[in-house]
Amino acid sequence: MIILGLNAYHPDAAVALIKDGEVIWAAEEERYSRIKHASGFPAKALQACLKETCTELLQIDAIAMSKDPKANLLRKIKFVLMNRPKGLIGDRLKALKKTTQFAEDFKKAVNASPGDLKAKFIHVEHHCAHVASSFYVSGYEQAAFLTFDGLGDFCSAMWGKAEKNKFEIMNRVYFPHSAGFLYTACTQFLGFHHFGDEYKVMGMAAYGQPSYLNEFRKIIRLLPDGRFELNLNYFTHQKGQAKVRWDGGAPVQDMLFSPEWSRIFGLPRYPEGPITRREYDIAASMQACLEEVYFHILDNLHSQTKTDYLCLAGGVAYNSLANGKIAANTPFKHIYIPPAAGDSGTAIGAALYAYYQLTKNSGRYVMNHALYGTGQSEKEIEIILKSRDLRFNRLSDDELIQKTVQALADKQVVGWFQGRMEFGPRALGSRSILAHPGSQEMKDILNSRVKHRENFRPFAPAVPVECANEFFETDGDESPFMMKVFPVKEEKQLLLQAITHADGTARVQTVSRDTQPLFWRLLNAFGEKTGVPVLINTSFNDNEPIVCTADDAVKCFLRTKMDILILENYFLRK
Repeated sequence: MIILGLNAYHPDAAVALIKDGEVIWAAEEERYSRIKHASGFPAKALQACLKETCTELLQIDAIAMSKDPKANLLRKIKFVLMNRPKGLIGDRLKALKKTTQFAEDFKKAVNASPGDLKAKFIHVEHHCAHVASSFYVSGYEQAAFLTFDGLGDFCSAMWGKAEKNKFEIMNRVYFPHSAGFLYTACTQFLGFHHFGDEYKVMGMAAYGQPSYLNEFRKIIRLLPDGRFELNLNYFTHQKGQAKVRWDGGAPVQDMLFSPEWSRIFGLPRYPEGPITRREYDIAASMQACLEEVYFHILDNLHSQTKTDYLCLAGGVAYNSLANGKIAANTPFKHIYIPPAAGDSGTAIGAALYAYYQLTKNSGRYVMNHALYGTGQSEKEIEIILKSRDLRFNRLSDDELIQKTVQALADKQVVGWFQGRMEFGPRALGSRSILAHPGSQEMKDILNSRVKHRENFRPFAPAVPVECANEFFETDGDESPFMMKVFPVKEEKQLLLQAITHADGTARVQTVSRDTQPLFWRLLNAFGEKTGVPVLINTSFNDNEPIVCTADDAVKCFLRTKMDILILENYFLRK
């Protein structure tokens, strides 16, 4: 059975294809449109999916979308009638119209004629798609689940227990209450106005103290049974005044915070303004507050489910600082977070949810890597290099490892392009920029000369899974998707200056020989050369989506101050 899953008319639009319950292909629209967090209908990703998997339209059994206009409908109607928020009725009608046009937009994107398509169109509630994107690929027979984000189908959080094909939903938090909106409001208040900038606040938190934690406790209140609620005096979204717009494909979030924030924090920072102790302390306080909410839900969830296994999804599940503390602060011992925990991952979730509902199968596909996107043949790469009149050498695997290790040991910056593209926001050794982890200077070089971003932003380490506990204080589980922050062992911090954050932690990726053999070999060879089998691993991009094709990689290499570019076995030196 072949099922397509789509996240459409929502930021981070994406497409996934599963066959008999196994993920075959998945990618975000942004990688093809080159617009960050691209929204709307993912036509380019859909076309790439069908072409690269050689899938004919008549082979598709179902097409699932991670949005259901009927979900929580009575709550939506009740909220509108009681609050009459400005413009919300019109916005809901527009959203409903887009959703009902789903089939027509699909057919238009693939140029389908009558009779070309037998597939049924299925709508899956947003948070159910989140749960499916995690639990159905976790390998767990049963687990507690928590999905946690800004908003989806009028819901911002949902938790319960999953077993076999069934989800037992124990509780939800509905609009207008949202911990994701709180974090976004704080992000905007701190002067970061681009959609998806929340990770910057997480990076800032290490430089501050949670001196405003009590103020945040006035903005969000913990309730019995793991629930929470916002003090809506501090927000505008419940009045219909804070919308997400995506004219031209790039989402723009209106300001979520009300003037009440200035009464307790002072004036908001302008985007070009200096970052002072106040901003760092607000960030640290926001992070501490989110962790209180997180652990409040999880403690209650464990008391209800009595299981050691937890599946997470939703945008808040990208908060790797909180994720790394779950095992130490809650009773859960095993935590699974998929590589695309946010909205793009609901494309996989919608397809899997539909598959298990339609088939009632109980088998499980385990997602232990993220390499589901576009790849390119050496022939295609060579054509691109020759068309640009670039000098290059083709090396054997052994030669490639040897020359790359030497370049990295010499403190050179390497663009590393191998195999199929990662699904999700993390570069995991397929579309990566690699560098030596042992020098603070390397962090500054990457931030200022290659990535062109704020100097407080940390870089993440990649390490062979067998060596992780030698350098980091992990929770015992593997961390293949760079979703958890762990302390760097004190005696190793001097060796790992470029990846050790201000609070002595790092967002760790563990690399397995089974899933990424060449990258694993590179890390181990670097360890043999330097004594440290760890590399800086950051995304191959420069204020743009992660590179998709070899041509994208060449363009990024030429306009930045990278030293080496490796495209499969082709080696280029600038």
